[in-house]
Formats: sequence, structure tokens, C-alpha cells
Amino acid sequence: MPYLCKMQLESGKKIILFDGVCNLCNGAVQWVIERDKDDVFRFAPLQSAIAEDLLKERGVDAATMDSIIFIDPGVAYFIKSDAALEIARNIKGYGWLPAIFGRTPRSVRDSIYDLIAKNRYRLFGKKDQCMIPNAELSAKFLQTS
Repeated sequence: MPYLCKMQLESGKKIILFDGVCNLCNGAVQWVIERDKDDVFRFAPLQSAIAEDLLKERGVDAATMDSIIFIDPGVAYFIKSDAALEIARNIKGYGWLPAIFGRTPRSVRDSIYDLIAKNRYRLFGKKDQCMIPNAELSAKFLQTS
């Protein structure tokens, strides 16, 4: 059976899955929302059933995934530093980031990403529960009906 969220995802929207209890990740989501002038992105915490289903659909084990994931439905999905670069590529005015950092070998980029990810709770803190968007932002977050 196809994923339930596909029915509610508008055409042309791209999905960012993030660690919903991580302060760094929540800050990054807020940063993207502020710059998403074309309303391209939709979000879901990795701890949600929606994220679990989206990962399962792509053959990714949700239990082992703690990276940011960028999904361009029907096209591809990206993890770790590739996800960050693809997100930047989709924000007007930030295409220079992937142009510069995309030249760095993925193994180097992902090693830096992994180092930050491994220490993100210690460095930036952790919430007790996933962020609950206010009424204005709730349309940007994928939810089951």
C-alpha cells in the first residue's frame, strides 16, 4: 500500500526528516523555514510514523538512521552532508554552498557531519519531546490524518 502521506503532499514539495528532539536540528529546521520563501519544504521528525514509513519505502532502516534526510519525492533521497547540500541547493541565494562544499569528497564531508552528529546532544542539548509547530507553521509539517 502506498505511503499515506503521499496523498497530502502537494506537488513540487520536498521533505526534510530531522531529529525532532535535537536542539541543533530544530534550529536548522527553523533556519530553513525562515529562508523557504517559495514554500518548497515539508518537515517530519525522524521519531514520527511518517518518517518511519518514508524510510521504509526507500529501504532505509529507521532504527539506525539518525541523520538529516532530504527527500525529493519521485527523484531521490539524500543523507548526511549530501542532504545538507541538497537543501541549500533548493534555497534561493544559497546555491554557492553546494558549489563550494560539493567539491570536498563525500567521505571528508560525512566524517565532519558524523563528528557533529555524534556530539550534537552534548554540544547543543536535547528536548524531552519533538517540537510542536505553532498554528502558522503546522502546514509545513507532515502529519497523519
